[in-house]
Amino acid sequence: MLMDYLTLWWVWVSIALILGLIEILLPGNIFLGFALGALAMVPVVLLLPGASTSLLVAIFAGLSLLCWIILRAVFRRQSSGARIVTHDINEG
Repeated sequence: MLMDYLTLWWVWVSIALILGLIEILLPGNIFLGFALGALAMVPVVLLLPGASTSLLVAIFAGLSLLCWIILRAVFRRQSSGARIVTHDINEG
């Protein structure tokens, strides 16, 4: 019964929204990859309406991992890291 809901597109959108809300409450860019993976499941569910639950969960896991790796690469590139100060502006 519960597994039949995973074949509905709006369930994946709801999961994505819940995971996005969790990401806002608990920052750390962990749940954002899962939320994007759940959102990416919407076209998969629409294209494969008769897919089994185990296949859908496996695709979700793969998409979530892919989204998480992409987000990690993007956020790492934007990070400037620690700055090394070689000249103090207070010294004349």
